[in-house]
Amino acid sequence: MLRGISKSFGAVAALTDVDLDVSAGQVVALVGDNGAGKSTLVKVLSGVHQPDAGTVGFGHGTVSIPSPATAQRLGIATVFQDLALCENLNVVENLFLGRELRGLRLDEVTMEVRSRALLGELSAKIPSVRVPVAALSGGQRQTVAIARTLLGDPKVIILDEPTAALGVAQTAEVLNLIERLSERGLGVIMVSHNMADVRAVADTVVVLRLGRNNGVFDAAEATAADLVAAITGATDNVVSRRAGRDRAVDERAAAADRGTEAAHKGDAS
Repeated sequence: MLRGISKSFGAVAALTDVDLDVSAGQVVALVGDNGAGKSTLVKVLSGVHQPDAGTVGFGHGTVSIPSPATAQRLGIATVFQDLALCENLNVVENLFLGRELRGLRLDEVTMEVRSRALLGELSAKIPSVRVPVAALSGGQRQTVAIARTLLGDPKVIILDEPTAALGVAQTAEVLNLIERLSERGLGVIMVSHNMADVRAVADTVVVLRLGRNNGVFDAAEATAADLVAAITGATDNVVSRRAGRDRAVDERAAAADRGTEAAHKGDAS
């Protein structure tokens, strides 16, 4: 729970009095145009930047997040757009990178068993946990990056543009994974520019514009025109005009149907 978060870089106000809520099992989409403040807000939550004003509520109290390590200890995990995977290492080595299980030497067997179990819980479509990450598709790499965060037992996962540059099948794979994360009781914050992806998996859509809140929408009820208008600040755009044309076509069709029904009734009488 964020309240009144503000952050400036010199004379530039990146965030001004921003609020954000996410609950267990909820998917919150954070949307906005380039420069709206989405990345800055994600970095505040992940401990990269410190807010100039405002509070961060987590669990039953107010917390400070001075570093990414603190965010991880609290249970806030972030998967940035670059994924931060080592392409020359295999899936197991990437999952346990920096937290390897070892006794007198690396416990390869236990790490592989845990990797298989975790990926199985996520229904991941990865051919082998011993294949180099360089050989995986974009969707499979996103799955590995998300699975790595789950080893830390997080409560909230932040996904920065998880479907960017993915094909149709890979995007569907990642969206299914996001649904499974919410089913596990995790709060998910998804930063995205893709309105179709947002409406497919999000429960709530939070719009930022010029570093400020510009609307909170129920994803099941909001239309693409509503979201685009909030993002751009303009109600007259190509999406709203297309929606207007569609409504006009539907109204003409309905009027034609009513006219046909009236004609049939007249003939019957």
